[in-house]
Amino acid sequence: MKSKKQATLIGLIAVLLWASIVALIRGVSESLGATGGAAMIYSVASVFLFFAVGFPRLREFPRSYLLWGSLLFVAYELCLSLSIGYANTGRQAIEVGMVNYLWPTFTLVSAILFNKQRANLLVVPGFLLSMLGICWVLGGEKGLDLPGMLANIKDNPLSYGLAFFGALIWAAYCTVTARIARGKNGVTLFFMLVSVVLWGKYLVDGGGAMAFSLHALIYLVLAASAMGFGYAAWNVGILHGNVTVLAGASYFIPVLSAAFAAALLHAPLSVQFWQGALMVCGGSILCWLATRNRQARMASPAQTKESA
Repeated sequence: MKSKKQATLIGLIAVLLWASIVALIRGVSESLGATGGAAMIYSVASVFLFFAVGFPRLREFPRSYLLWGSLLFVAYELCLSLSIGYANTGRQAIEVGMVNYLWPTFTLVSAILFNKQRANLLVVPGFLLSMLGICWVLGGEKGLDLPGMLANIKDNPLSYGLAFFGALIWAAYCTVTARIARGKNGVTLFFMLVSVVLWGKYLVDGGGAMAFSLHALIYLVLAASAMGFGYAAWNVGILHGNVTVLAGASYFIPVLSAAFAAALLHAPLSVQFWQGALMVCGGSILCWLATRNRQARMASPAQTKESA
């Protein structure tokens, strides 16, 4: 019992680590650039994962998982890191991060459509509430404001577009790997591949100056730790802890992430933003409840986060 509680606590630490990622990635990119900063983060995180999780025995992995898992994981992490790095302001980085947190809702909908996950009608209001929440966040001070939302997106369509497609890609990753991974975990390999692709992009783009400082190095170590140890801690929690507690806690990551980012990036957020963030969380929870009511044990999208 004691070990289960400890494992659950370790899993909850992963939730806090992931909630800090938006602020930390943004902090690194401000000094080292969007691409260079992301490449540094994933390189250092790969080292951390190598010692914390180890390198997988690839011969034991299904080839389809290595192929599709690698492609989707790399694509998602590129979308996540670059969408935050390309944001024009700290406030915009937080909004972009919130768009990315549509992945729990998209993942559950994908599981229903493609993996024959049983669900009740709660999934409909859940999906609609999540989408309304994002519109509310992007509407600015007026809340649900279509012209304001479109103007906001038009200001930086690349960042918002990457975040949205990243959410879709992660939903696809969770849906696909749940069927073909066979319990294998290739996260160390996948992180290494992300860093290689980012360094390749960095060189193709002509490099770029990196302003190394104590501030940048601290943010780099913290960001890499949050990325790498977050996956490692979640893996412990899911395997040995209380899955229900961890899955429920994971749905509050958007609100926690916004709170961390607002504090670290000195970007005050409006009441309307928090209302939208809570809608996103509420929509994800409704979708989760729609499936929990039909199946005693289910692989939530948060659970599949560790199956990389």
